[in-house]
Amino acid sequence: MVTGVHSIGVCNGVLGNNLPSPADVVKLYRSKGITAMRIYAPESNVLRALSGTGIGLLMDVPNENITAFASSPSAAAAWVKANVQPYPRVSFRYIAVGNEIMDVDAQKNILPAMKNLDAALAAAHLRGIKVSTALRFDVFTDTFPPSSGVFADDDFMDPIVEYLENTGAPLLANVYPYFAYVGDTTNIHLDYATFQPGTTVTDDGNGLTYTSLFDAMVDSIYAALEDSGRPGVKVVVSETGWPSSGSFAATVQNARTYNQNLINHVGGGTPKRPGPLETYMFAMFNENLKTGDETERHFGLFNPDKSPAYTLSF
Repeated sequence: MVTGVHSIGVCNGVLGNNLPSPADVVKLYRSKGITAMRIYAPESNVLRALSGTGIGLLMDVPNENITAFASSPSAAAAWVKANVQPYPRVSFRYIAVGNEIMDVDAQKNILPAMKNLDAALAAAHLRGIKVSTALRFDVFTDTFPPSSGVFADDDFMDPIVEYLENTGAPLLANVYPYFAYVGDTTNIHLDYATFQPGTTVTDDGNGLTYTSLFDAMVDSIYAALEDSGRPGVKVVVSETGWPSSGSFAATVQNARTYNQNLINHVGGGTPKRPGPLETYMFAMFNENLKTGDETERHFGLFNPDKSPAYTLSF
């Protein structure tokens, strides 16, 4: 049921009214050689389509379920019984208990929910599936230079990373150089944000040299883990991407450049941690029902008719 690790997966969001069927989505993943998928809620049609494919799966527990999981072991057990146990031929890798939960009161429920879900998986003899939570990059601060990275709220993060260290599960982090770049074009150059030559940054704190913002952001996560005394916790990038339309710097050329260079890059890891870095690109399709800024509807690698939004080689 649990599979090995490859470097690149793609997030399969479903906030659109014109998207392909789950069976066609899985066929597209396979035809492109994409070996891992993230889904944001358990969907039976997707899980059935994934069965027997060997595509590694990161599956979320939706944020609205977290309170019940935290207070009720039986709620977590019922969720596992309904959404994991019926699919023994799905290659589950990780379950993310929530995505980008920033509300302080809601954050208090994450770790108890993770523990109850872990217990439910263990009772179902599914210990190989690792439980974590997907974090917005805002939980890290002082991220420049990378060696100075720390957790913004130790009271929230320290118990979680201690638990991850004990279980062997990875820290899941959503890492978006696009948003960092558009928020600070004075100090961040486009070439640095899109893995192109031109900018070199030396970190006096660790002696390492950076040529990409992505590496600097990820290494600031490793620095935060070291600062908390948990340097052995693995990092998985649970989302990263670049929009092709909708706002400043959101162009087909920039999106193609970022995503192709990302694909070519993550197999080698970062200056601080060389070696494959498991990374999930956001997202498979342009999703026309996503809310928020116009860019949110233009992160797709593919259009809903399965044509490429731009050319990429996996």
